[in-house]
Amino acid sequence: MKKVVLIALVLVSVGCRKDLGMGEDVRVTEVDTPFLLDLPPGAPPMVLPADAPMTEASVRLGKALFFDPQLSRDGTIACASCHFPDRAFSDTVPVSKGIEGRLGMRNSPPLLNLAWHPAFFRDGGVPTLEQQAIAPIHDTQEMDFNIHFAAERVRDEEPYARLSRLAYGRPLDAFLLTRALATYQRTLVSGWSRYDRFLQGDMDALSEAEQRGLALFNGPDLKCGTCHGGFDLSDHRYHNIGLYTLSPDPGRERISLVASDHGKFKTPTLRNIALTAPYMHDGTFATLEEVMDHFAFGGQAAPNKSPLVAGFTITLEQRLDLIAFLHALTDERPLDQVH
Repeated sequence: MKKVVLIALVLVSVGCRKDLGMGEDVRVTEVDTPFLLDLPPGAPPMVLPADAPMTEASVRLGKALFFDPQLSRDGTIACASCHFPDRAFSDTVPVSKGIEGRLGMRNSPPLLNLAWHPAFFRDGGVPTLEQQAIAPIHDTQEMDFNIHFAAERVRDEEPYARLSRLAYGRPLDAFLLTRALATYQRTLVSGWSRYDRFLQGDMDALSEAEQRGLALFNGPDLKCGTCHGGFDLSDHRYHNIGLYTLSPDPGRERISLVASDHGKFKTPTLRNIALTAPYMHDGTFATLEEVMDHFAFGGQAAPNKSPLVAGFTITLEQRLDLIAFLHALTDERPLDQVH
């Protein structure tokens, strides 16, 4: 474990109060400090945007906003309404519901290790975490609001008024709202599983069955690690895995406007995969066993299906070993470090 101090701008908030019994003003100074983020062994360096410092005040501001339904038009839906902390910040249903019960477009993905993602949403539609914060607030199927109105609604409330001035030196506005939300989400780091302990040399961290599952996962027959490798267990690239012969959701094509990208979606992380059912971009599979059946069969005959999805045959014991390994990817501590 390494405690990382991320270089950040530190601001000072100064106020006045009447000293009891003295009748004179006494200056009260509150100082913001860098947030000490725990990064697990093996995590890449975290690079922060210059305009989004990670401080005690900025992460607490972001967390308060994340759990506040006032960011939606009718005050009923928060970010946390579709991203539950005990489910690795994913949802429990195939497609999340927004205000007035409106169904969203896709399954809500887990929010973890976002600091290292090159793009966001399942189609990679936005390049930064700050821009990502805008979309659900404006989406008519989700929060159906305006980010400027949302910031104005909570600006003068506590803890927003104090934390915004402390973190950024001015009242909360739309720009700062996106920075605070993004900064909090960058603190959601996964890398504390038994699998990680095994990689660090603890040979007892995985059972014999889980170790056999790991060997299958990376082996030449299944080749799961080809797409699900690296620290985040994702290549962060876009693939059509043959979920449909003709996908009703254009996927990456919606962004690239390239026909060969039809039905391609970003490779999801497998970290905490046992907590994040249902699976796939539309939540079509309820269990890991169903996911495994799909890949074993080789998927549907989509014209641009990835050649890596070619099917395979494994025994019942191997199947159980692989499922056991996937469960070993669950973090042994909460993702949320902001207390």
